[in-house]
Amino acid sequence: MRVVILGSGRGSNAKSILEAEKNGELGTAQVVGIFADVEEAGILKLGEKYGTSAQYLSCVPYKTKLDGESEQNWISEIANLQPDLVVLAGFMRVVKEPFISAFENKIINLHPSLLPSFPGLHAIDKAFEMGVKITGCTVHWVNVIVDGGKIIEQASVRIEEGDDLGVLEGKVHQAEHSLLPSVIKGLSFGLKN
Repeated sequence: MRVVILGSGRGSNAKSILEAEKNGELGTAQVVGIFADVEEAGILKLGEKYGTSAQYLSCVPYKTKLDGESEQNWISEIANLQPDLVVLAGFMRVVKEPFISAFENKIINLHPSLLPSFPGLHAIDKAFEMGVKITGCTVHWVNVIVDGGKIIEQASVRIEEGDDLGVLEGKVHQAEHSLLPSVIKGLSFGLKN
């Protein structure tokens, strides 16, 4: 199964996928490309380290979404790699219908809450501020509703008394780093939800 990863930041979730692949823990999945919408994103450095293609693609003039000519460029560049799965791993842009249709039933997203609770930005902060006792992360199929696609798998994280926001963020990220590769491995063996 050919996997393409999209990200915007340092790439800790992409690294967890690439480490799983390196250690033979990603099933039949193989990462064939990494794309970032931020020119200096740390995720791009992972390409050289793990021997896979990594490329910055502009999204100008949009700041929060893929749209217009830049969206078509993203579709074209990703399609060239013939992915079976497109993984949004810390990709901070909304993907719209043309992109979703181009990779129909092939796009998953990792979100740092137990959806449907706390969709959108700042999910960990919102869970912490609301005082929930259990939060976590979700991998779901992508549709036109932001964080609204069918849930594939979730991992829960207990918020303990005395946890501050930094501790909670660390716990959620740790859960993400095991959940996402596990889901990709399952999908590589045809275990679709």
